[in-house]
Amino acid sequence: MEVNSQVKVLEDQIRECYGRLVWTYTTHQKCVDILEKKSKIIKISKIILNSISATGLISYIITNQNWLPMITILFTTVALFLDIYTLSYDIDKEINSHIDMINKLWDIRESYLSLLVDMKINSIEIKDIKRKRDELQERLNKIYEAGPRTNPKAYKKASVALKINEDMTLHDEEIDLFLPDSLKRKNKDK
Repeated sequence: MEVNSQVKVLEDQIRECYGRLVWTYTTHQKCVDILEKKSKIIKISKIILNSISATGLISYIITNQNWLPMITILFTTVALFLDIYTLSYDIDKEINSHIDMINKLWDIRESYLSLLVDMKINSIEIKDIKRKRDELQERLNKIYEAGPRTNPKAYKKASVALKINEDMTLHDEEIDLFLPDSLKRKNKDK
């Protein structure tokens, strides 16, 4: 097989790996979003339930209404179940494990991108492309083995983010906003 066609085949494989990695990265980001929302709902619910329970107890002491203890017991019981749930399921620990995963995936993602750039400008030999590809796959495999799992809801949100909202897509105009004038693409067109 000729060198150019070998590079093309390798480039196709590495591009596919890069694409799958972007999906995984984004899916873990969406897991964090879902878990943070869930955590906030639980914390706010516990505050509300405890506030209602305390208000019910104080109201009973002041008014001596016989129905108030029943309402207070109901809200206190629900708050207790939420406490038990949060003791058995450490949502903040899961959030942190996804954030750790995202940070590790970011490094691999950028390494794949750099490899693609090196290939595009012909600054790397085929044997080095293969070596770097294999090294990245090995590093990525170790990260996947140790990392948390995602879920279908996060995958659906990632799909919307990537396909519709173009979350991982930056257009030249957007990139130009971050660069000094001398590095902006719009200046090259003039």
